[in-house]
Parts: sequence; C-alpha cells; structure tokens
Amino acid sequence: MVEVQAGGGNTTGGGGRHEVLQFALQVVRGRWFSLFASFLIMAGAGATYLFGTYSKEIKGSLGYDQTTLNLLGFFKDLGANVGVLSGLIAEVTPTWFVLLVGAAMNFTGYLMIWLAVVGKISKPKVWKMCIYICLGANSQNFANTGALVTSIRNFPESRGNMIGLLKGFTGLSGAIMTQLYLAVYGNDSQSLILLIAWLPAALSVVFVYTIREMKVVRQPNQQTVFFYCLIISIVLAVFLMVMTLVEKAIAFSHAAYVGTATVACALLFLPLLVFIREELILWRQKKLLLCPPKMVAENPPASVESELKAIPELPQISETKKEFNSKSSWLTDIFLNKPARGEDYTILQALLSTDMLILFLATFCGLGSSLTAVDNLGQIGESLGYPTTTIKSFVALLSIWNFFGRIFAGFVSESLLVRFKFPRPLMMTLVLLLSCIGLLFIAFPFPGSVYVASLIIGFSFGAQLPLLFTIISELFGLKYYSTLFNCGQLASPLGSYILNVRVTGPLYDREALRDLEKKGLTRASVKELTCMGNQCYRLAFIILAGVTFFGALASLILVARTRQFYKGDIYKKFREQAEAADTEMASPNSTKTR
Repeated sequence: MVEVQAGGGNTTGGGGRHEVLQFALQVVRGRWFSLFASFLIMAGAGATYLFGTYSKEIKGSLGYDQTTLNLLGFFKDLGANVGVLSGLIAEVTPTWFVLLVGAAMNFTGYLMIWLAVVGKISKPKVWKMCIYICLGANSQNFANTGALVTSIRNFPESRGNMIGLLKGFTGLSGAIMTQLYLAVYGNDSQSLILLIAWLPAALSVVFVYTIREMKVVRQPNQQTVFFYCLIISIVLAVFLMVMTLVEKAIAFSHAAYVGTATVACALLFLPLLVFIREELILWRQKKLLLCPPKMVAENPPASVESELKAIPELPQISETKKEFNSKSSWLTDIFLNKPARGEDYTILQALLSTDMLILFLATFCGLGSSLTAVDNLGQIGESLGYPTTTIKSFVALLSIWNFFGRIFAGFVSESLLVRFKFPRPLMMTLVLLLSCIGLLFIAFPFPGSVYVASLIIGFSFGAQLPLLFTIISELFGLKYYSTLFNCGQLASPLGSYILNVRVTGPLYDREALRDLEKKGLTRASVKELTCMGNQCYRLAFIILAGVTFFGALASLILVARTRQFYKGDIYKKFREQAEAADTEMASPNSTKTR
C-alpha cells in the first residue's frame, strides 16, 4: 500500500513528465488510436476510384486504343474485387504482415505504371500493364482486411457503425487524394499515379504495428464517440462535394488548392481529438482505481474468486465438443453439423450454407446492376444530350451519395437493430427496392431524371457493401471473417461482368447500329459506335431493374430465415466477454500487477 501512495504522490517534475509519457503510450497503444489509424488507411485505399482521372495519361503516353484501355479497366476491377488471397493470408499471419504485403503490392504496381507513363522504362507489353494495375488494385483488399476486420473484432458490438464509417472513408478516398495531388503536384495527372503509389503504402507502413486486435472492453459512451465521428465524416463529405463542384466552375490557384487540401486533412484528423479525450477518461478511471489504498484488498472476495475460477472451465466444454465432433465425418460437419447462426462457422460451412448462397444471389443482382449503372453513367449522360460539365457533376454527386449510403447502412441499420430488432437483411431488401427506382429513372428518362438517378443509385450502391459485410459477420461469426467477407464480395465483379459486358454493352451497340441504319451509314464508316436518344439504355435498364427486384425478393427470403435470430440478443456473447474482462481488470490482483 505504501508503494501505491508513493507512486501516486510524485506528480511534479520528472513524475509529471513520466505521467505524460505514460498517457501518450496509452493513447498510441489503445483501441481508439488503432481505429484512427484504420480511418487513415481506408481513406487512402480508394485509388481504384481515380482510374478515370489518370486513364487518359495511360492512353496518350502509351498509345493505347479504347479497347486496350477498357481491358486495363477490367483488370483493375478484377484486382479490386478478388480479395480471397488477402483473407486467406490474414487467417495464418498477423495483421502487420497483411498490411506490409498490401503496401508492397500497392507501391510496386502503381510505381511501374508511373514509370511506364513518364517514359522512365521502355513501353511494357499490354499483359504486363494488366498485371501491374491488377497488383496495385488488389492491394486495396489487404488494407481492407487489415484495417476493417481488426476494427470489427475490437468493437464487435458496434460492427454496423464500424463498417459504415470505414467504408465511408474509402468512398471519400478518391476525393481526398484528388485534393492532395492538386495541392502537391498541381493539375498533373501523371503525378497523381505517383501519389497513388507512395501515399497508401506509406500509411500502411507508418501504422503497421498500431492496428492489431485487442481485448474487448465496454465503454458506456462508445456510441456517442461513433456519432461524433459520423458528424465529422459528413462535414468532410459535404466540404469535398462543394469543393469538387466549385473547382469545376472556377479556376483555382495553387495556393487555393493548398488551402483546400489543408482543410480536408484537418477534418480527416479531427477524430483523433475525440479519441484522445476518450483515452483521457480511461486514464482518469485507472488512476481512481489506484489512488485509494484502502480499496486495495489483499485477497479478492470469495464471489469474485469463484467467478474467476469459473472462467477457465468454459474451454473444457468446447474441447469436449471438439473431440466429439472430430469423430464424425467432415462432410457431415460441413452440411449437417453446422453451428447456430452467430457462432463461428468454418470457411466451407459458411460458403456452402443456404444463407450465404442467398446473400451471394442478392449481391450478384444488386451490386452487379449498380456497378453497371455506375460504369455507364458518363455514356448515359452523353446519350441523353447532357453537356460534359453536367456529366462530371453526375459522377461527383454519385461519389458523395455513395458515401452517404455507406454511412446510412452502418449507423441507421445498427440503431434500428438495437432499438427495434429490425433485421439487417430487411434493410438490404429496402435498399435494393430503392435501387430499382433509380434504374427505372434511367430506363424512362425525363428532364433532370439523371440527377435523381445518380443520387439514388449512388446511395443504394454505397449502402449494399456495408450491409453485406455486416450480415456476414453476424450470421457466420468473426473467427474466419477475413476470408468470408472477401468471398462475399466476389458476386459483385461476376454480376458486373454478366450484366455490363454481356447485357448492357450489346444492347447499347444494337441501338447504335439502328441509328446508323436510319442515317444510311454502315459500321465500317464510323470509328466509334455512339447512340443518342432515350431508347439507348431503355431495354438494358429495364432488365437491370428486373434483376435487382429479383435480388430484393432473394434477400426477403433471407429475412424470413433469420427472423428469429435477429429477434434475439446477437451481441450477448461479446458483452459477456467484455464484462469478464472488466471484472479481471477491476480485481485487486490485476491492479497490483499493473
């Protein structure tokens, strides 16, 4: 007891500096700083959204035609969406290794593209450029796996908020990096490729040991902290949207770009102040536990001691269950002896479950249709006679509302689930039905309809991924989440390929050929097929709306299957783990060890 008083009383001079150092270490090692680092990494993980900005430099410098450029775009999308490798690596290696592999891939892939564009190396073969861009884009999955999965495991009771915020920052990544490159390099698209090469890699290297799994603890005001982060991210999104539109209308000086980038970075770092405040509250609570020496008992009460003794007995039950299950066939385990929803499924149990197949079908329909609309938005505006500046505004609005959709899906679905037991798959159904409306606005256009459609499609597109990732974590557990959430998004590029390349593209070309026939021209007489008029995308988007509606019906089946699960307390086991951790921290023995 005397030692505790002596340690607590020395608060001046060297003792004061020692306390400041201890507090700084607590901040850097804490869950909140790890979350802040995840925000920054995700804010740099959206380089794939900037392909439209620097693709002209690739096309012009290397002399590619549009077909070759589209081929590069396909490999970019392929790399960005096939993240199974990063998930499997994360299952057997620590988080720091996953982040370092992603940083190396990002730097290597985009640096080789930059070297080719500026002529520092001889012109690569097309297949090499495809490998470079696929490698760079695939690094995004390593950042996602390292930052997103770790944050969800550190805050399991707020996973909807977590995924909404983190994917929201990824959605803003393109706009943030655009402001940075304008401030650092000026309006030089070649230098943007260099920025994409080094900045995300540098973020992963700087925070490589900060992002790690930690013991789950409960804080009463945790939701309040997330709402502060929500408000900050919304302010950042609105600021970026306004600046994007203003920069298209007014010529900015370099100093103005520097000012804009400074404000964007200040808003991006603002959550750190909120997190430091939370760590200060925890610091004071720990000091209160240490200060009153009379509260430190030599032996814990019998009830606490019995609780602590009871905790190690739980693994014995699970070990017995494992021994029993190991005697049965592995096929039986995969198809018949599946755990209850919310428990930890194995990878095969999850992938071959009916729930996952329904999710895959809904994602194939919903995200596939939304990606097709996003990829064709510029061409849609052109076919309906909108000017170039207006078409760029469509893209900017879609990007910002993509962010709002991600935030909405995370926070609103979490709030409805906690308060009213509103199942998250039902939110997915509503989002897909909303997407149908946006697609029909393009199929049957009227003056200004593309503005409304870009908002609706951007919002619903942004909302679908956070809902998908959260539902997977809730139904199949967090043990193999690194692999499962990456497998879950594989339906997205598959749906995009079939609905975009095999359906929308040929139907557009057919309408363009009809236009040529009406004008008395042949295909050989024009360089590029272009269709003008309301009919260009009508049939294609009617089909897309029908496919999305079918996806909504599929997700409605999942709502019926999981109704009882979402009526229960799905976060109960995480709350019990946190309470056990709190009991252990509050016990006198743990206080003495500290």
